[in-house]
Amino acid sequence: MSQLFFDHLLDLGKLEEKLNKLTSSTDEKAELWLHIDEILHHRIISCCLIHLHKDYHQEFLEIFIRRPYDKKILSYLDQKTKKNMRKILQKEVNLLEKEIRSLK
Repeated sequence: MSQLFFDHLLDLGKLEEKLNKLTSSTDEKAELWLHIDEILHHRIISCCLIHLHKDYHQEFLEIFIRRPYDKKILSYLDQKTKKNMRKILQKEVNLLEKEIRSLK
């Protein structure tokens, strides 16, 4: 996984416990983590776009593509949305984590 602006919001310890219960295969765990990473990435970017006025979508995506690791993106989002995007994104991450942990 590459470093992204929202990584510090993640605490995936409980998901790791769930994956350890689902499989002992290292290959299967690696594949599951790739899927989780992809889903998480899509959900976070979608959440940003939902809260960001469409006039700023292009600008946000250009910033993200150039500097996906830059934590200042959260400040940009806060400024443009006039919302606490850290809190909103944290809720989205927690929701996704609950959804995944509830899978059997």
